[in-house]
Amino acid sequence: MTAEHIRLVEARKQRAGWKKWGPYLSERQWGTVREDYSESGDAWNYFSHDQARSRAYRWGEDGLAGISDDHQHLCFALALWNGRDPILKERLFGLTNSEGNHGEDVKEYYFYLDSTPTHSYMKYLYKYPQSAFPYEDLVVTNGRRTRNDYEYELLDTGVFDGDRYFDVFVEYAKASAEDILVEITVCNRGPEPAALHVLPTLWFRNVWSWGNETARPGLRQRAESRGGGEGGAVIAASDEALGERFLHCEGAASLIFTENETNTERLAGVPNRTPYVKDAFDSYVVHGRGDAVNPAKTGTKAAAHYALMLGAHESRRLRLRLTGEAPADAPGPGPFGAAFDAVMAARHREADEFYASVIPPALGADAASVMRQALAGMLWSKQFYYYDVDKWLGERNPDRSGKQRQAPRNERWHHMYNADILSMPDKWEYPWYAAWDLAFHVIALTLVDDDFGKEQLDLMFRERYLHPSGQVPAYEWNFGDVNPPVHAWATIFTYRLDQARHGQGDIEWLERSFQKLLLNFTWWVNRKDRSGNNVFEGGFLGLDNIGVFDRSAPLPTGGYLEQADGTAWMALYCQNMLEITIELALARPAYVEMCAKFVAHFLWIASSMLRTGDDTGMWDEEDGFFYDVLRLPDGRAQRLKVRSMVGLLPLCAVTTFRGDLLQKAPEVRRGLRRFMEARPELTAFIHDPNRSGYAGRKLAAVLDETRLRRVLARMLDESEFLSPYGIRSLSRHHADHPYVHRVGEQEYRVPYLPAESDTGMFGGNSNWRGPIWMPVNALIIRALLQYYTYYGNDFTIECPTGSGRQMTLYEVAQELTRRLSSIFLRDGDGRRPVYGGSDTFQEDPLWRDYVLFYEYFHGDNGAGLGASHQTGWTAIVARAMHLFSTTSAEHMLELGKTAYFMKDPLWQNAAREPVA
Repeated sequence: MTAEHIRLVEARKQRAGWKKWGPYLSERQWGTVREDYSESGDAWNYFSHDQARSRAYRWGEDGLAGISDDHQHLCFALALWNGRDPILKERLFGLTNSEGNHGEDVKEYYFYLDSTPTHSYMKYLYKYPQSAFPYEDLVVTNGRRTRNDYEYELLDTGVFDGDRYFDVFVEYAKASAEDILVEITVCNRGPEPAALHVLPTLWFRNVWSWGNETARPGLRQRAESRGGGEGGAVIAASDEALGERFLHCEGAASLIFTENETNTERLAGVPNRTPYVKDAFDSYVVHGRGDAVNPAKTGTKAAAHYALMLGAHESRRLRLRLTGEAPADAPGPGPFGAAFDAVMAARHREADEFYASVIPPALGADAASVMRQALAGMLWSKQFYYYDVDKWLGERNPDRSGKQRQAPRNERWHHMYNADILSMPDKWEYPWYAAWDLAFHVIALTLVDDDFGKEQLDLMFRERYLHPSGQVPAYEWNFGDVNPPVHAWATIFTYRLDQARHGQGDIEWLERSFQKLLLNFTWWVNRKDRSGNNVFEGGFLGLDNIGVFDRSAPLPTGGYLEQADGTAWMALYCQNMLEITIELALARPAYVEMCAKFVAHFLWIASSMLRTGDDTGMWDEEDGFFYDVLRLPDGRAQRLKVRSMVGLLPLCAVTTFRGDLLQKAPEVRRGLRRFMEARPELTAFIHDPNRSGYAGRKLAAVLDETRLRRVLARMLDESEFLSPYGIRSLSRHHADHPYVHRVGEQEYRVPYLPAESDTGMFGGNSNWRGPIWMPVNALIIRALLQYYTYYGNDFTIECPTGSGRQMTLYEVAQELTRRLSSIFLRDGDGRRPVYGGSDTFQEDPLWRDYVLFYEYFHGDNGAGLGASHQTGWTAIVARAMHLFSTTSAEHMLELGKTAYFMKDPLWQNAAREPVA
C-alpha cells in the first residue's frame, strides 16, 4: 500500500482532511451564466475578459495554476508580467463564442503534468511569451476567418519564435493536510536575458459585497520572526471559517496589498468605495502607480512581488509555504531550507509509487506518460462550483416583478443550490459541470479515487440538484436541457469496482442511488415518450448538430422526432436498472418484483425499435441501420437517413447477466416466462433473452445476431465509420453523398465534416458531423465486450470490413482501443497525431512530450479539435488503455464483466486498510 493510498483511506475515514485543499480554482469565471445579470442572457459579453481584472466576481474566482480550500474562502494563484504586456497576466485568455470562428477557445499553452488524488503532489506548466501577448491580433485575425478556415492559434502569431518565452512550472506538495509547499521554477528558454515579474497571489473570494451579513476576512503583512537566515516575508490571513493561515514567501522583495473590490471608476465612471481595488496590482506593476496599493499592508488580496532578470537559458526557483502555523509558534529552522526540499522530493516520489500501482507496466514509457497526464488532467479539473439559482434569480429581479428582468434561462430551477467540488469538463472552456460528461468522468476517476467518483454521482441525485420532477440538471446554460441518461451505467460500473476492490459492494450507496435513479427513470417515461409507444425523444441529447434539424427546437416541419439514440439510451437505462435491482434483490428480497418491471420495460422499448409491418420504424431493413423517424402533423412519417452515431447507439444497448437471481428466486423466472409467452411479439425480432450463451450467460440486447452483424459491418467499414483513430460520429459515406432534406424552399444538409463544423447550430460550437468522440467510442468498446462475454470466440467479424481478416469481438474492442490510443502516442515517425501539423508540438523537445486531451478529434487524421483541455471525458481513454493492458481475452471470457477488476493488482491490493 503506497503512502497516497494511506492518505486516501485517512480522507475517507475523515482522519485527516487531505482533500480540503486542491486545484479547486476555476480557470474562467468571467463569461459564465452565474455571473450574467443581463436581460439578454449574453453571458460572454456581459462579463468579459477585459472586465475580469477589475470586477469582483459574485459566485467564484479564477486564476492561473491556482488552488483554494474546498469552499473557496481563500485562493492562491500566480500572476506574471514580462515587461511588455498591456496587462498583468492573472488569468488565461481566450475567444468568446462570437469571436472564435469555431466557437469559444482558450488561446494559451498550459499543461497539467501531475496530480495525486489527494493533491498531495501536483505539477503544472504554463508557457509565457517574452514579447507582448497578442490579445488584439488573436481577436481580429480569428474574426476575419470563416468556419471553413483553420483557427488562428497563439503559436501562429510568432510570439514563441526563437524560443523567446518562459516555462513556468508550479509544484505543490503537502507536508500535512494543512501545510502546503509551493515551488515555482521559471526557465528562460530564450537566447538572451529577459525580465519577468512573478506575483504569487493570495486573496479571499468576495462574500461581503452582496448584501450578506458576513464577517469580512482580512490579509496583513506579518514580519518573519524565525531565524535560519532565509529572509522573506509573511502574509497573515484571518477568516471566520478558516481561522488564521500564513503564506511564507522566501526572499520576497516586497508584499503588496489591495481589496478584492470592483473598480467601478474604470468600468462605469462611478467613484470607488475604496482607493484599493481588484486591479491594483496591474496598475502598480504594469503602469507604475505606487498609490494603487495599500501602504498599510492590509486588504483582501495580497501578493509577493518578485522582479527577476534571468540570463539566457537560466532557471530560477521561488519557494512559498501556505500553512496554519504562525511564524513564532513553529519549531525548527524555518519554513524553507533542506526540510522543504525533502518534503517536495518525498511527495514526488510517492506520486511515482502511486502511479506505478495504477499504470500497467505493459504499456511502455510513452503510453504510461500519456495515461498519467490524462489522469492528472482529470484531477486538476476539479472545481469549487457555487450557484444558488433562487438567489441568482432574485438578484436579477429584486422585486420579483417578472417581465422586466425575466431570466433568459433556469427559471424553473429555483431549488438548485450547488456549493461543491465538482469534476469539470474543462476549467476554461466549460467551467461548469455537465451531467452526462460527469458520468464518463467517473469511469476514469475511479482508476485513482473511487470515493470521489461515488461522491460525484451522489451529488447529481441530491435534492438540491435533482429537479422535483426527477430531471437531472444538464448544465448551467440550460439546466432543463436533456442529457443522455448514463448515470445508472456509471453507478453500476462504480459499484462493481467497489466490490472488486473491497471484497463487497457498498449496498447502502447502491440502494440510495437506485431510489433517485428511479425518480429520473420515471421522468423519462412520463416526459419523453410522447405517444406512450415506448419510443423516445429527448432533444439534442448531447449530440448537438448530428441531426438534420436542431433537435432542441421546434421542427420546421412541425410534428416531432422519434429518436433512435433517445430510445437506445432508454433501453440501456433499463438494462442498467435491472442490473442494479438484481444486485439489490440478492441482498434485499423486497426488490425482486422490481426486476420483473425492468425486464418488461426493456422488452417493450427494444421491440419498439424493431417494429415489423411499419415502413417507418427506426430500423431500416434495406440499409441494416437505425435512423430517427420524423412524424409529421398530418400523420405521415419518414426516416431521416443520416448514417450517424445516432444509429450506432442501439448497438450499445446490451448487457450480460449471470442469472443468479433466477436461481435464487424461481418465482421471478416463472413470472418472466409467463410474461414473454403472453407477448411473443416483444421478443420476435430482438435478441432472444431466454437463449443461453457462453457459461450459461443471458444477454439483454436490441440486436439479434443477424442485425448485429449488419450494423458491425457498417461500423467497421473504413469508408464509413472506422477511422484509423476510432469510430467517427458520422459516416464518411456522406462526404460524397450528403443527406439533404427539403422543407419548402429551405434545404437542410448533413455532409461529412471530419474537423470543425460549418454550421451555426448551437452557436457554431457543435461538431458531431464526422469527428471522433471518446465517450461514445468507450460505450461501443463496452458493448463489444458485453457481446463477447456472451458469444465467446465462436462469433467473429471481418475487421476492417472487406479486409478478409476475422476478429473476435474482444479483438475488435482491442483494435478500437489501439486506434483511439494512437491519437496520443508517438507513431513510427515520432509524431503524435493529436498535434496534427504543428511542428513545434511534434519536434521541439520542450513541447513534444506534453499531451493535451482535446474535446474531439479529426475523423481522418486524429488531430485534436475543440476545447484543448477537455481531459474530462477524453480521459476515459486511460480506462481503455488500462483494461487491455491488464486483461486477456481468456480472463474476460471466463470472468465476464469483472475480469479486469479481479486481475488488476491495484484493485487486488491497493484498498486494503492498514493494520492497526
